[in-house]
Amino acid sequence: MRCCKKTLNLLCKLALLLGFCACASVANAEGITVTKAETHLGDDGYEILADFKITLPASVAEALKRGVTLNFVSELAITRSRWYWLDTDVVQNEQTTKLWYNALTRQYRISRGTLFQGFSNLDSALRVLGHQSAPPVPATALNDGGGYVARLLKSETRYTAFAQMRLDTSQLPKPLQVNALTNSEWNLESGRYSWPVSALAGSEEANKP
Repeated sequence: MRCCKKTLNLLCKLALLLGFCACASVANAEGITVTKAETHLGDDGYEILADFKITLPASVAEALKRGVTLNFVSELAITRSRWYWLDTDVVQNEQTTKLWYNALTRQYRISRGTLFQGFSNLDSALRVLGHQSAPPVPATALNDGGGYVARLLKSETRYTAFAQMRLDTSQLPKPLQVNALTNSEWNLESGRYSWPVSALAGSEEANKP
């Protein structure tokens, strides 16, 4: 009998441990992470591209299904280091993408500027929402010389590209804004992911995190 009790206690502890590990794995899967980041020199100028994996916690997905609009803010930038002062922006772009659920059509909708798209399921909507890019920046737009950016990027000065995304909780309804202050499930942000940029002869991709 004593042996059976010890075995039972051991099994209970093991079950609790496995349950804790499963919860931790689910928690780690939620949020926003960078899966790909790239700087690219095209015909129209310099571009920054980033793919974010967005996984909504159950409470956030439920609020979305009940009519709450979620605003995701992405920031893509290239900065130039200066030994004598703070780093300066060469290219900086911030963009808001809205995500909501239309109960009448039973579709998830995203809007980005003048672009509207509908999706039959949340995963598809989040996949498209996670693909972010900055508008091409012509070299001539930054200086009179026309080749200003090209000369900068081919010099020995260090350049760094950044990509990040977050859920803008300030755009939530007031009751949810208060809840977001105390509930970490609403604190969705990727953090600032960075990678070095050298001469952009073609394209340059960061190592996946």
